[in-house]
Amino acid sequence: MHLVLLSILASLSLPSEAAEYRFHFCSNQTTFSPNSNSTYQSNLNNLLSSLNANSTSKTGFYNTTVGQTQTPENTVYGLFLCRGDLAISECQDCVSTSTKEIVQLYCPEEKEAVIWYDECMLRYSNRSFFSIMEDEPTNASSGAKRFGTKETKFTDSQTLYNLVQCLPDLSSFDCNRCLREAIANLSTAFGGKRGGRVLNPSCNVRYEVFAFYHVQAVPAPGPGPKGKAKISTVIAIVIGVTIAASVVLVTLLYCFRRRKARRKKSDAINELNSEKSDSILNYHATSEITTVESLQFDFGTIEAATNKFSDDNKIGEGGFGKVYKGVLPEGKEIAVKRFSMKSLQGLEEFKNEVVLIAKLQHKNLVRLLGCGIEGEEKLLVYEFMPNKSLDNFIFDSKRRSQLDWKTYYNIICGIARGLLYLHEDSRLKIIHRDLKPSNVLLDHDMVAKISDFGMARIFSEDQNIVNTKRVVGTYGYMAPEYAMEGAFSVKSDVFSFGVILLEIISGKRSSGFYLTEHSQTLLAYAWRLWCEDKDDLDSPEFGFNQKYSSVVTHKKK
Repeated sequence: MHLVLLSILASLSLPSEAAEYRFHFCSNQTTFSPNSNSTYQSNLNNLLSSLNANSTSKTGFYNTTVGQTQTPENTVYGLFLCRGDLAISECQDCVSTSTKEIVQLYCPEEKEAVIWYDECMLRYSNRSFFSIMEDEPTNASSGAKRFGTKETKFTDSQTLYNLVQCLPDLSSFDCNRCLREAIANLSTAFGGKRGGRVLNPSCNVRYEVFAFYHVQAVPAPGPGPKGKAKISTVIAIVIGVTIAASVVLVTLLYCFRRRKARRKKSDAINELNSEKSDSILNYHATSEITTVESLQFDFGTIEAATNKFSDDNKIGEGGFGKVYKGVLPEGKEIAVKRFSMKSLQGLEEFKNEVVLIAKLQHKNLVRLLGCGIEGEEKLLVYEFMPNKSLDNFIFDSKRRSQLDWKTYYNIICGIARGLLYLHEDSRLKIIHRDLKPSNVLLDHDMVAKISDFGMARIFSEDQNIVNTKRVVGTYGYMAPEYAMEGAFSVKSDVFSFGVILLEIISGKRSSGFYLTEHSQTLLAYAWRLWCEDKDDLDSPEFGFNQKYSSVVTHKKK
């Protein structure tokens, strides 16, 4: 079994990422079939190659069109915009990352997509959007850079860093209008926060209490090159006024909201803060709440989609609450996790999943579409998985026989790829801590997707193992050192993965398997067979299926 685990994990690899991903949007109104050699696919590939090839542009901006206007359904319009303070090599790295990830990880089949990183933005569509100011979706041709930064002393020991940027092909009027709307959204969503950002396709605004841009690389406003003095002056005025307004607004709101927040802390927040050593939220800067705001669904929309959370729509239930199937007005099927109001850890798990899953995008991780908050109601909205979870197949004798070994093998590999991404290849090193068959969902094509990140924990790059007094997860899948001593690491998830492998092969639940004759659990019995070099896979008490035994049996040499 060890060799099976090692061989599967060793054979899987994903490309490493350099740019810091923030958010993406894929319009599902128009799609195409990837890898179908379609004209749109070819044009999109050519467009991304062109954007990548022109990423050395000194302006940090480039737009182009691929295809013939006579066939608009196959024409692709695209652009990239790098942060104004970046060196050419930094812009090039970000554009290179975005052109790969947008189609490989985030929007593989949508004709319209936009993705934001800390360093750049990339967008493409089957409709022309050049020189048009658009403020949707919002997350919470001079050739000049519509970019500005400003540092303001917040206190004697603290500086507020501010940045605004527009697409260079916007008019000065549209740039100013876009930034003002973004600042209005910023003040609404982040008043009282120590950092925040608003991203939309035409402009972006951000402030932090730390330097997130190259301070020395941004020159003070002054006259530009000859022939461009007038337009540089206009841009400087627009950006200068906007930044000044944002600094004053943010500072006033911060003081007001901070004083108000102190009076409204609930018991749940106090409990959350008491668990700082074991909470994923304390690892992030408070600016990460951008994720929660930008993904929010209207509560009424979710309520209507699930027929007011009707029992007829209930598809699952756990310690956190219930899961319902829903249908959005445009016909898209969703799964809604409704947290129980009685759950003491509901607030922590809720914020944990929103902040975390929105950052982690992979084909073997369930996709978070959004969230909903209404009073004490906390909802998470996921893509709908029609084949439910893995436990519905492996522990049901009738449904189990519907799948062949190739399908189970692909499911195993999918789980392994998801784990590898979490442990090694994502920007964050994540330990899931509750990996089990019921947390592995299956889509239309039986592709495995790891779900339920309410218990997940972020590791820093130099961390290998962590000790906690708060052991969470499901007994039967926990590694012994974690269950007994609270020590967990990537090996904890690999242990859980091994238990799932045994359950897939045997069709027996680890928690319910106990042999009176041998006084052993499923894991102990499997280990005894391994140590004794016995081929006992068809043993009736172990429950191995004959058609799988010849594939998974590995005799010790």
